[in-house]
Amino acid sequence: MKYLILSDIHGSLPALEKALAFYREQHCDMLCILGDIHNYGPRNRVPEGMDARGIAERLNAMADEIVAIRGNCDSEVDQMLLAFPMMQDYMLLVDEGKKLLLTHGHVYNEDHLPPGRYDYVFTGHTHLWHLYRADNGTVFCNTGSITFPKQNNVPTMVTYEHGTVVVYDLDGKKLKAIG
Repeated sequence: MKYLILSDIHGSLPALEKALAFYREQHCDMLCILGDIHNYGPRNRVPEGMDARGIAERLNAMADEIVAIRGNCDSEVDQMLLAFPMMQDYMLLVDEGKKLLLTHGHVYNEDHLPPGRYDYVFTGHTHLWHLYRADNGTVFCNTGSITFPKQNNVPTMVTYEHGTVVVYDLDGKKLKAIG
């Protein structure tokens, strides 16, 4: 399967629409959302194209292709708009025998993982993308943010397929890969 993994939409419909266009162009099978779907958070500015209902409509139309986890800005009220679950703090996917841990990053992260061994750990939360392989072989990837990248980074998202992780900007330009 080919996964598009992204985080920190923070209510921006234009950013989500660009990511969904990439999802379709890349023929992805599943969208993995690592939290902070609707709410922009008290420390961020109001995002361009803020539209929680529009985001819910776009995502609900493809609910059977989505897995999602809760971010620090997500709440039960947000869940009420969505036709797929998103209130768990982490999720484990197993793809071709590889264990992929999906989490937002505010509860579990590279320095504090749930018990177990993971081949890949995907987080968001910091709005700073990175991708590296640790000494123990685990690949750590922070997907950044499609709406509010920090420290002069561009909006980013990630694909995972057959053991390869690729970071892209929101225009589809490849920034880094680990296979």
